Amino acid sequence: MTKLYGSLEAGGTKFVCAVGDENLTLVEKTQFPTTTPYETLDKVIEFFSRFDQLAGLAVGSFGPIDIDKNSPTYGYITNTPKEHWSNVDVVGILRKALNLPIYFTTDVNSSAYGEVVARKQRGDRLENLVYYTIGTGIGAGVIQRDQFIGGVGHPEMGHYYVAKHPMDVEKEFNGVCPFHNGCLEGLAAGPSLEARTGTRGELIEHHSNVWDIQAYYIAQAAVQATVTFRPDVIVFGGGVMAQEHMLKRVREKFASLLKGYLPVPDLEDYIVTPAVAGNGSATLGNFVLAKNVSQPATR
Repeated sequence: MTKLYGSLEAGGTKFVCAVGDENLTLVEKTQFPTTTPYETLDKVIEFFSRFDQLAGLAVGSFGPIDIDKNSPTYGYITNTPKEHWSNVDVVGILRKALNLPIYFTTDVNSSAYGEVVARKQRGDRLENLVYYTIGTGIGAGVIQRDQFIGGVGHPEMGHYYVAKHPMDVEKEFNGVCPFHNGCLEGLAAGPSLEARTGTRGELIEHHSNVWDIQAYYIAQAAVQATVTFRPDVIVFGGGVMAQEHMLKRVREKFASLLKGYLPVPDLEDYIVTPAVAGNGSATLGNFVLAKNVSQPATR
């Protein structure tokens, strides 16, 4: 009997459920808005309950989340600004309903893992990868030698403090993060564009200098990843980086900030957008993580 593997991308805006086969080929996929916890999780359970051959499920969730298996709140979304979702036992609810082994991690970790899988499938030689999503929020996943970085918790690299752009200093703009003044997420995530300009990011002209401000902060994230992890590649996903002109801007800012201090690959190979089309990195990563967790030795 062919086994199937489940992927849940639990995002603050939408949930994406998918099922794949032994070859990691997509069988079925659906998505729906993130509303209240029980309404949303009921839809998740309804979708996955239809697949009798489902052997495992991987959940990549918005956070912060508790990934410490020795913690009494393992599997919970914890102190999130997402209304109604603080202290929700995601893994407990799904495990009780579906009776499946579940791998629980962050949404960006799932994407990072999928990027490693995809790049190895096409023949790339890499051991270390950093994946940032630059969208409504900012998060990062780090993989070194096929292992996630993290101790009692997962990285929260979207909340690094960064040097403010001179224009933000002049206008006393401290960002939109409800927790920190001057962190990466508050200054470079999608909502910061509208906060500065009064216009949604997708409607802002490409020649606007606000994109150079964004690139300045995103390049700082790349510098931080470079000096901390020395990765083979840094992948930037998310809606802000879907703007075609942004990658060039970030590479240029990165070069001017790093100033040749460390050797890095050619920037066209080093600072890139996802290898998996259609925002599919997390789904692919989750299929592999679900397959792994379904093996008795890895539970």
